[in-house]
Amino acid sequence: MMATFPLGKLYATRGVAEMQQQNQGFVMHVWNALNHYKQRDWGDISDADIDANNEALENGGRILASYEDSDYPEWRVWIITEADRSATTVLFPDEY
Repeated sequence: MMATFPLGKLYATRGVAEMQQQNQGFVMHVWNALNHYKQRDWGDISDADIDANNEALENGGRILASYEDSDYPEWRVWIITEADRSATTVLFPDEY
């Protein structure tokens, strides 16, 4: 298993936080996504974006991943870690 990387402070946008208050299944989706993310499984992104994330881990830069749930397409979340690794945010794509 690959080593994890620093996430910094963990944040959620208002939309994600509200959905978590309403739906325990969504809470599990977010936690599962974060667990995959910490293990460098970038979810549902292109090969070019995977390469960019791996490059960012080696040389610095922002990391972005996307996680979907085939049963709940509205649960698609992005996770972004800032280049300085000070913060990681979970958001819906339309909140970017």
